Amino acid sequence: MLVTKENIIDIVKKGQEKGKTFVVTNGCFDILHVGHVRYLQKTKEFADSLIVMLNSDASVKAIKGESRPINNELDRAEILSALSCVDYVVIFNENSPAKLLEDIKPNVYTKGADYTLETLPERDVVIKNNIKVEFIDFVDGKSTTNVIKKINKN
Repeated sequence: MLVTKENIIDIVKKGQEKGKTFVVTNGCFDILHVGHVRYLQKTKEFADSLIVMLNSDASVKAIKGESRPINNELDRAEILSALSCVDYVVIFNENSPAKLLEDIKPNVYTKGADYTLETLPERDVVIKNNIKVEFIDFVDGKSTTNVIKKINKN
């Protein structure tokens, strides 16, 4: 379900008061593929509810370049919301999810295993807020970039 920043902060605060746990991850999720799905399914295993902090169109463009995103933010949010493992989607405009992560204060934050706690851009936020971090392995050869390359060959 697509929610606003204000709504997700309230949902998490009230849920945690009742003992519910929340895991958060972030990304562009531009062209959904099996690597994304497995990553999100694994992420959901760490808490009762999964929140995806989704990069807005503007932040995807700033991070990935002028040709991205392929799919607009509302389409990407709807597709993510349709996955049974995803409970909430919240769109953010910044290039980094650090501010939203600090505002939400989930129990767990997941990131791809290409990061470590030392290289994690949100390191200060997770340490300051005592957010547990889990690193998840990627599925070899599965990426949006690879999908786009394959399409462009045809």
